[in-house]
Amino acid sequence: MNPFQIRAASPSDVPAIFQLIQALADYEQLSHEVTGTVDALQEHLFGDSPYIEAIVAEVEGKVVGFALFFYNYSTFLTRPGIYLEDLFVLPEYRRQGIGTELLKAVIGLAVQRKAGRVEWSVLEWNDPAIQFYQKMGATVIPDWRTCRIIVDS
Repeated sequence: MNPFQIRAASPSDVPAIFQLIQALADYEQLSHEVTGTVDALQEHLFGDSPYIEAIVAEVEGKVVGFALFFYNYSTFLTRPGIYLEDLFVLPEYRRQGIGTELLKAVIGLAVQRKAGRVEWSVLEWNDPAIQFYQKMGATVIPDWRTCRIIVDS
């Protein structure tokens, strides 16, 4: 039996997920870019028109990891896909299969929902993550670069 549980996030998990987002930003040396709030995350996960979904990993009642994702679309496949925005497990809980099970859960949802693919980005310097993703069967696509425009509302 696994010492952890993978499950859909619930509204009561939002503060813990936000703390994990902050821990991820710290790991990626991007803490200065976290400008969101717990309230906004709550609204986007569980409001009237949710934009995102999340699953969490729990050990002894503590949320120690999460995967946050949303739909995208492939015009070439003419099928929806899932974009995995974040996958993170606290360092002290790594190497226990938690990240593997989180990723498998997202892929399982993609299969269930007849999505064409699951995609995500990984920082170029994050060799442990790249090796993990490749071990899981992912292809790291070298020819594509992420583009972004920050929109102030």
